[in-house]
Amino acid sequence: MPVAPPRPKDIPLTALRAFEAAARLHGFAAAAQELGVTPGAVTAHVKQLEVTLGAPLFTRTPRGVRLTALGQQTLPQFTQAFDALGQAVNDLRAAAAPRTVHIATLPAIAQLWLSPRLPALRAAAPDITVSITALEQPPNLKRSPYDLSLFFHDDPQDRIAPDTIFPVCAPSLAARLTSPDDIARFPCLSDAAWSDDWSLWAQSLPAPPAIAQGPTFSLYALAVEECVNGAGLLIGHEALVARHLADGRLTAPFAPRLTLQRGLRLWSDRPLRAGTAARFVADWLRRTPPDDAPLASPAPPATHP
Repeated sequence: MPVAPPRPKDIPLTALRAFEAAARLHGFAAAAQELGVTPGAVTAHVKQLEVTLGAPLFTRTPRGVRLTALGQQTLPQFTQAFDALGQAVNDLRAAAAPRTVHIATLPAIAQLWLSPRLPALRAAAPDITVSITALEQPPNLKRSPYDLSLFFHDDPQDRIAPDTIFPVCAPSLAARLTSPDDIARFPCLSDAAWSDDWSLWAQSLPAPPAIAQGPTFSLYALAVEECVNGAGLLIGHEALVARHLADGRLTAPFAPRLTLQRGLRLWSDRPLRAGTAARFVADWLRRTPPDDAPLASPAPPATHP
């Protein structure tokens, strides 16, 4: 009779993913954020993997975790493997829906910079569908289903605009301001993610003015809207408030401006092949002038990725 010995138990792919992410990102919490699960789930997966292997991959300390020699030895292979798997999955998605482009971006950029440009983009390439996902942090494009990433970033490569900041307000409020010292008499609005905007700008002046505490908003676009409504002054990010300044809804009452080290960056971790929808969208967004004036669009992309 045929012999059917028991097959060694397979190691779950989820456990291997948890280990690789935790090892690469130096912690379970960071791995959980990237994988979209809880830190407890990452801990459980790694523990299951260690039990299956019969050997520890991490050393637990009060200050966190660090890789064992076994973990250090195997990490590069798993990182390479999961990068390759991510590339294969994204190639599959692109082949299945070659006319859809997925963009990950900051909520403020999605609302104030990207969304106003979409009508002209649709007119330039009506057969392309652009899907936008608002995220607080840039995703790992090697592992996530996004073609393009659009965030403020320190890396100067693929930068499409500087991040220049300065106070803005409604024209009615600007009429009551004569110098930066007047800022102390009015509420200074702020965004929770960019809470240091006011201090950065103020400290760039020879005589930093006093900053009056005002409401803090979890969404920069909401802070901009309240600023338009006359609720106070706000530090404007030029790339995001350019349209409001152009149409007069906001004004910049003072001349001093501060250009930060970071800038608005549009990039992909994967090569954007000529003729693909993602390449067309990336080129189009990079060519869009600051005032959103009409421009000659590049030739529509081919129908095959």
